[in-house]
Amino acid sequence: MGATKLSGMQKQVLSLYRGFLRAARSKPTEDRKRIETIVSTEFRKNSKEVDRKNFQYIEYLLRLGHKQLDQLQSPDMVSISSVKIN
Repeated sequence: MGATKLSGMQKQVLSLYRGFLRAARSKPTEDRKRIETIVSTEFRKNSKEVDRKNFQYIEYLLRLGHKQLDQLQSPDMVSISSVKIN
């Protein structure tokens, strides 16, 4: 059974997702569960709503995600919230 080859952008998205989960592990348990839920929900929502060929928008979401991850990794940051962007 062969493994599916991932594109560079897919690898970046998965790396960002794993980064969020790793950062969540450094937070208190109740915040960790909330962070994991928000991250999972956002990634699943975007995987369904965003056209896979809309590379500019995906790159924008990656940049936004990296900024949010940098903020979450700060020791002063306790949790994150979900905001709907149209």
